[in-house]
Amino acid sequence: MAAVADNSGEAAVANGNNNLVVETSKSESKEFNVQKLVDMFTKLNPLAKEFFPSSYHHNPTKTGDFNQAPVNKQGNENFLNRRRRNNYNQGRRKLNGKAFRAQRDDSIKRTVYVSDIDQTITEEQLAGLFSNCGQVVDCRVCGDPHSVLRFAFVEFADEEGARTALNLGGTMLGFYPVRVLPSKTAILPVNPTFLPRSEDEREMCTRTVYCTNIDKKVSQAEVKNFFESACGEVTRLRLLGDNVHSTRIAFVEFAMAESAIVALNCSGMVLGIQPIRVSPSKTPVRPRVT
Repeated sequence: MAAVADNSGEAAVANGNNNLVVETSKSESKEFNVQKLVDMFTKLNPLAKEFFPSSYHHNPTKTGDFNQAPVNKQGNENFLNRRRRNNYNQGRRKLNGKAFRAQRDDSIKRTVYVSDIDQTITEEQLAGLFSNCGQVVDCRVCGDPHSVLRFAFVEFADEEGARTALNLGGTMLGFYPVRVLPSKTAILPVNPTFLPRSEDEREMCTRTVYCTNIDKKVSQAEVKNFFESACGEVTRLRLLGDNVHSTRIAFVEFAMAESAIVALNCSGMVLGIQPIRVSPSKTPVRPRVT
């Protein structure tokens, strides 16, 4: 059943077939067929590139119509290149991380932990004791030199040296028997560019101490005056620090090696408001390049 508008164009008609007819006085008519719109939309391809996000990556390994959507060739190549680079960088980082852990684990296996070290024992003397077990590649004595609870890490060239060193537990070194155990940590390596490069620089190291836990409010002049008044003439001093750490460090070079030995006894003394720690330096204080 349909209702038809008159020729004056003042009415509209609608029938049960979803057809809408509009007539005007100029006999111009427009027909909007809902069914035709439906048919038109159903013929559109929702997977066409115009309807697809540019970040879509075509994966030929999967099946289904979804993966058959066309994509911009140049954009897809750029995406693939970025992905390849990212995968490469991630793989390289993982490889570097694995290599670092492997190197660290190997270093731990070649290192022993030594405790109860007499305060009079130097790193050279300790390394000399363990040199009978194998080639010693590094030796670090830590702790307050005034305490019998000083400890050290001794690293060997191979695991056999570290296993042999465990037999030295209970050996008298100075006034106390040392304890030797497998180490749980590796010795942090010194940047090789800082190590002495000549006989003169090795001699400079014998006159230099490494000082840590320095109050940030203490100036370089105050550090120099502290060591000169207690130990002897200071020929060169390098005070270092940043905005991250709460304390500063210093390398102090004396005119005489005897002064550096005396400076080791300053460990634990208060400079500013904090007790400092002093140990022999493994690196010389090089003049600044201008």
